[in-house]
Amino acid sequence: MRNAADIEIILDENYADPKVTIRTRTHSKQVENIVWAIENAAENEYPMIPGLDGDKLELLSQRDIVRVYRQGRKVMVQTDKREFVAARTLTGMEELLNPDRFIRISQSEIVNLYKVKCFSLDMAGTIGIEFENGVRSWAARSRVRELKSMLREYGRRSNPPKETGTDPG
Repeated sequence: MRNAADIEIILDENYADPKVTIRTRTHSKQVENIVWAIENAAENEYPMIPGLDGDKLELLSQRDIVRVYRQGRKVMVQTDKREFVAARTLTGMEELLNPDRFIRISQSEIVNLYKVKCFSLDMAGTIGIEFENGVRSWAARSRVRELKSMLREYGRRSNPPKETGTDPG
């Protein structure tokens, strides 16, 4: 195996945003480095998020944030492994977060759609959300329409219409 990546760029008007596909035999450190570099380059326009852990201030990448929520009078930032206290209000956090990645699901919570494991609909019309780290939450009924709309739009962007044309056979 050589150390260089084979890169191919295909211009396709069906994609509004770039779509990156990595084909490889195994999931290696090289693949992880490529994914990290692409995500890092794509997120440069969105700032790191400051989070307090006791007396330490850490800068958090938006891709590491699972959700931001209000707990009593504090705004919490949850990652896969830890929770931090935010230095801003929930509305202030919403202004900083990438709107293509994050959506407000209630008056007290904003979630990272890239960290969602699955959505579930219940009979009352609400949407349950399970994150990759096992945490569960619920979208407020007043936010269900907006969430469904965003998910439909996300589905359209990630699954462009198939090209139609002459039959090759």
